[in-house]
Amino acid sequence: MTVQLYDLVGRDTARPFSPHCWKARMALAHKGLDTNTIPTRFLDVPKVEEGFSKTIPVIRDGDTVVADSYAIAVYLDETYPDRPTLFGGEGGKAMARFIERWSQLTIHPYVTSVAIMDLHAMQDETNAAYFRENREQRFGKRLEEVMAPRDAGLAAFRASLEPLRSTLGYQPFIGGAAPLFADYIVFGALQWARIASPYRLLDDGDVIAQWFARCLDLHGGLGRTVAAAA
Repeated sequence: MTVQLYDLVGRDTARPFSPHCWKARMALAHKGLDTNTIPTRFLDVPKVEEGFSKTIPVIRDGDTVVADSYAIAVYLDETYPDRPTLFGGEGGKAMARFIERWSQLTIHPYVTSVAIMDLHAMQDETNAAYFRENREQRFGKRLEEVMAPRDAGLAAFRASLEPLRSTLGYQPFIGGAAPLFADYIVFGALQWARIASPYRLLDDGDVIAQWFARCLDLHGGLGRTVAAAA
């Protein structure tokens, strides 16, 4: 059976960019499940599965509909226990929760400042208007002001990744010898930046950049099927 994944896109349906949808895409590939992605723009999200969720990713697996990337990963591990694990047990679920919060509080804010104008430019006219209004209401400032501190913040951002850099200095993946869902959480955030903006987040010699390249190569190079922003 093929799992359907509602995947966030802009004007170009071949360039899905959402960090959360990428987590789900990698989780489905990790499980070796056939997947049909359904390109979905911001203004189409309320129509997904008759308004099942205010956000995507959302998957449909037969009669089951699941929203939220972490909940999707838990569902996949519980429903397909004979396939490669995404968590490696209950401790892995708890670790993934920590990594998820760390990523969203450390990586996401800076990527937002880097890519917000690029993300706006990726939308068609009506979705661009929605994106600007929604994000300016959220941040209390214009998109241009959100982007303004990105150059000044680059060194501090790179320094904030030191716990991850140190960890990857002695093991190839966050999950250890092989990737787990925790890897896909951080991968999703950096893939979001890679697809949306040409801004250089990491030096090539950084062990995090090398780990990210390994993640891009996973599952037949799934991450590389969408080219980096130029």
